[in-house]
Amino acid sequence: MASQNIYILGIESSCDDTAASVMHNGRILSNVVANQKIHEEYGGVVPELASRAHQQNIVPVVAQALKKANITKDQLHAIAFTRGPGLMGSLLVGTSFAKSLAYGLHIPLIDVNHMQGHILAHFIDEEGFNKPPFPFLAMTISGGHTQIVRVDNYFDMTVIGETIDDAVGEAFDKSGKILGLGYPAGPEIDKRAKLGNPKAFKFTKPRVDGLNFSFSGLKTAILYFIQNETKANPNFIEENLNDICASIQYTIIGILIDKLKLAVKQTGIKHIAIGGGVSANSGIRQALKDGEQKFGWTTYVPKFEFTTDNAAMIAIVGYLKYLEGDFAEQNVAASARLKI
Repeated sequence: MASQNIYILGIESSCDDTAASVMHNGRILSNVVANQKIHEEYGGVVPELASRAHQQNIVPVVAQALKKANITKDQLHAIAFTRGPGLMGSLLVGTSFAKSLAYGLHIPLIDVNHMQGHILAHFIDEEGFNKPPFPFLAMTISGGHTQIVRVDNYFDMTVIGETIDDAVGEAFDKSGKILGLGYPAGPEIDKRAKLGNPKAFKFTKPRVDGLNFSFSGLKTAILYFIQNETKANPNFIEENLNDICASIQYTIIGILIDKLKLAVKQTGIKHIAIGGGVSANSGIRQALKDGEQKFGWTTYVPKFEFTTDNAAMIAIVGYLKYLEGDFAEQNVAASARLKI
């Protein structure tokens, strides 16, 4: 990408993970993430606790990222940080830290849209991983987001479909809560789904026009279904847990694939890139791979550590913006509802 030696520090603090990453000319030298276990007790992220934990974690996480990359802060060319979208208190911690560090080192500050980070994670130089050619369709699926984006260039992106209520990650977590599983429930549902029959129970898919998604109706349908079945048989959940998980996962994957098929049909674009924490789900990965045979598309999935919230994806956007000289002013403000 570039002949010079460019070191970028990426900082990510949009939700409950404090992350820092050092990139050298498009390659990742370190990618450090501090998870916040405290939210498991509450069955979801508590914003106030998240921002406090970021304040405790950010200095050691950045120090560790620099140490692992084997460079000093004086070798950095720019600081890239997540400006939004996300939880306001969490974003403020990362934004303030990045601004102070860039100011103190007299180097450029680069603001990054978290959603662009998930998409451009595909352009991190990583052996064995192909980069999607432009134009491509990006499906970003996470705890807070579900979007289909048409990507014509690094910074020419158009959202062509998104959720009108819950994100896909919420659908997994809320279904898990109904079943009495821990938080986050997605990985547990995925694990159990492998042992169950995906067609044991039928849930209706919500009807939503165009390329938009809706998951709140499905969550309600699952709730009523479980309530009715447990009335008749109090042991219904434990006797059928694997089949219930498999059926829920099968329905959610069906919703995602149906919309992707429609997006491919409408745009004529057959390169599909996937990102976001829920893309770790083995059923979704398999369905996308199967789609290569069935629908003739090509899929791109980044390395696992670059799919969930991480700072490597912020660093790559920072690097690409650095090459274009696209820097932020010191008065740049965090934005909880930042759009692509």
